[in-house]
Amino acid sequence: MCYSAAVKADFKAYRRLFPKARLDLKTFYDTYWRRKKPAKPPMRMTRAMEAWFADPQTDEEHAIKTMIEEFNAEQLQLLGEDLFKQRKRLADAQRALQTKQTKKALEDERIATNKIADGLAKLESLRRTDFRESDTRVFPLWYAPVLIIENGEPIVRPMRYLCRPQGMPASVDVDYPGIYNARRNSLRKFWRGQFGHTHGLAIVSTFWENVKLHDAEHRELRPAEKPKNIVLQFRPQPHEEMLVACLVSHWTPPPGSDEPDLWSFAAVTDEPPPEVAAAGHDRCIVPLRPENVNAWLNPEQHSLDELDALLEDKEHPYYEHRLAA
Repeated sequence: MCYSAAVKADFKAYRRLFPKARLDLKTFYDTYWRRKKPAKPPMRMTRAMEAWFADPQTDEEHAIKTMIEEFNAEQLQLLGEDLFKQRKRLADAQRALQTKQTKKALEDERIATNKIADGLAKLESLRRTDFRESDTRVFPLWYAPVLIIENGEPIVRPMRYLCRPQGMPASVDVDYPGIYNARRNSLRKFWRGQFGHTHGLAIVSTFWENVKLHDAEHRELRPAEKPKNIVLQFRPQPHEEMLVACLVSHWTPPPGSDEPDLWSFAAVTDEPPPEVAAAGHDRCIVPLRPENVNAWLNPEQHSLDELDALLEDKEHPYYEHRLAA
């Protein structure tokens, strides 16, 4: 399954597909406003999507930029406070170890060292101004821009990458943690409420997959060997943007629930091409042909068989892979 992907956060890329596409600023505002409130799991956005509001032109865009800046300032403060606490923890552990080596002191030293390194990396990420591919990378439960057709209008809206089908309880997020992908062979079953009804499109440049080491090496597990996970990055060759077929859902809470409404999406996946299978993975995202995008985004005008044919008539790039850094 596509456990992580670099989702293009360049509005010009969507405008190239649909010159009249617009940002749904209200949903962007609501999404960033909700992020300010403590939540479990926390709401995560890509830096690339935030960059859309670096040069605001309207009052709504100014308000979104202000919320982003306030949130990042709060994160810097929290990181600074936690680094101070972890450095004290490390110093206390190292002083204790000079006197006597104990399991607690060793564990405190290890945990504090790791948390300091992690905190410094997060600080560096928040403070830097250069743009990197990692700034576009989304993981399950992160928010990314998705294009849909709504009332005949192309709209780019922030959506969570783990689709909660309308009508299902919020607990489906935990009960089915893999529903950030929609398997093609389950579109008419589990996804019947979305397939043929609510489709979207994400522009992806590369994606990452969890693969078992022994599968990547084409061998069985050795006696007493435990499965080891590695992460492979797949990039289409020639390097082109992939127009990935998605299913979307606008989930609204049942009466009496304190859950907020939610826009979310899942990437459609299919059987892997030979080079992905040879790398040890059993699924692959579905990149649409440009001439099929409009039909995919207007599913009500087509039969399920016709929509399935669009997925069958997908692009076939060669996916070069490497071990993720």
